[in-house]
Amino acid sequence: MGGNILKFTELGLAPELLKSVERLGFEEATPIQAQTIPLALEGKDVIGQAQTGTGKTAAFGLPMLQKIDVNNRNVQGLVIAPTRELAIQTQEELFRLSRDKKIRVQVVYGGADISRQIRALKDAPHIVVGTPGRLLDHIKRKTLKLGHVETLVLDEADEMLNMGFIDDIETIIHEVPAERQTLLFSATMPPAIKRIGVRFMSNPEHVQIKATTMSDSLIEQFFVRCKDFEKFDIMTRLFDVQTPELTIIFGRTKRRVDELARGLEARGYRAEGIHGDLSQQKRMSVLKSFKTGKLDILVATDVAARGLDISGVTHVYNYDIPQDPESYVHRIGRTGRAGKEGVSVTFITPNEMGYLRVIEDLTKKTMTPLRPPTNAEAFEGQIKASIDEVGSIIDANGLDRYEKAAAQLLETYTAEDLAAAFLKSVTKDADEVPVKITPERPLPGRKGGSHGGGSNRGGSASKGGYRGGSSRSGKPSERRGGGSGTGTGGSGKWNKDSSRAGSDSRRKDSRGKSTDNRRKAGGERKFTIRDKD
Repeated sequence: MGGNILKFTELGLAPELLKSVERLGFEEATPIQAQTIPLALEGKDVIGQAQTGTGKTAAFGLPMLQKIDVNNRNVQGLVIAPTRELAIQTQEELFRLSRDKKIRVQVVYGGADISRQIRALKDAPHIVVGTPGRLLDHIKRKTLKLGHVETLVLDEADEMLNMGFIDDIETIIHEVPAERQTLLFSATMPPAIKRIGVRFMSNPEHVQIKATTMSDSLIEQFFVRCKDFEKFDIMTRLFDVQTPELTIIFGRTKRRVDELARGLEARGYRAEGIHGDLSQQKRMSVLKSFKTGKLDILVATDVAARGLDISGVTHVYNYDIPQDPESYVHRIGRTGRAGKEGVSVTFITPNEMGYLRVIEDLTKKTMTPLRPPTNAEAFEGQIKASIDEVGSIIDANGLDRYEKAAAQLLETYTAEDLAAAFLKSVTKDADEVPVKITPERPLPGRKGGSHGGGSNRGGSASKGGYRGGSSRSGKPSERRGGGSGTGTGGSGKWNKDSSRAGSDSRRKDSRGKSTDNRRKAGGERKFTIRDKD
């Protein structure tokens, strides 16, 4: 195929599918689509190695949909996905792509009423998308018969391996006819995944989209070197300076996710967390709020966020650096999509610098050290954002009903005092809302820390300012609270043993529920704050 960009009209797709693709606004195929679709249409088995957000669903979905005989009431396509969220999103996209062909697609996953799924399976879907455990449940109940499957898809195969689903997958594969087409997609290609290709696929074609396509110029990658107890204050101060539009924060554990979400809400941010212990109803409610723009920040574990397809994410914050470097690639792949720029910030404790080296080796890109904002800089960011909000409110009009009260206030107070009082009401001093995040056990030491373990990688402002900011809009009462914490952190210099950029030793527990990220258009605003000479 070379490096040429192909249009969907050049890939040999049926008119009904091209009509759906056009309705969705797609013209040019992504690299994984351009290379996979022609091979799949020829009936070949394909192993596709590509990162999240590269268009894999359409890459396997369009050829599978083209083969479906709508008059055949048997299940003809089976897609196995690691998580409920990914299964649901895959079903939704297949439905959109097949609207003009009137293909029935059913999704099955754990945590939902199985009796309703059984009734839906009786309606003779052409394609079934599901998670391994629930698919096995239906197979054992004989409510899902796979004897006529012509196309089998294994999506996010490496994640299913990590989650311990390989035995379940092999059991499911044995229920599918030997004469079939198999399409396997994985971000990484460990030996166990290769063995699946050897055992269950017929002379598969290999399509590999290099991981560096996700980690190049579209995503600015920064790191902040700090102590674990400093992370929360530093992160909220970065919010005030960078003003992210739509944010995902990754935490290593479920407890971490819960505490971060509660702490952020207590500070006035609209944030919500998702992890494996939440009910399915709650998880779907959170994701819906995030996608529809009702909330600002989604806090998630790696597993809970895997496969999420959410457009418009501008910033990813790795509150905890992942132990698995491939997980880092998946995380930052949530931003910098569809040709838009993105920003990732990773918080790294001094003993974790060796993991930074491993990630940089994988992505072929060096992260830029970022100096934490000072309290004054964070406050300046809050005030600027609040002033922008005031301007938006005035521009929107609708103030007539408040003018009488405003006139009465002006008889007693000066305009400057009233404006200052309003600004104070829409900003929050972190000192008034202490937040304590329980420390997590540090990752085991890793060789290679000398690459970034010294003060030369500490995060001076001369090497990394506060970039990637875009203005935010929203109601004053719903916007975010202040990120100003304690500590100094403004010198731009790091001490190897004590980087006290955002000390949180005085903080007490805070309770609150988390909320999700909202997506609102706003004019881009970039900050570059550097030390004075």
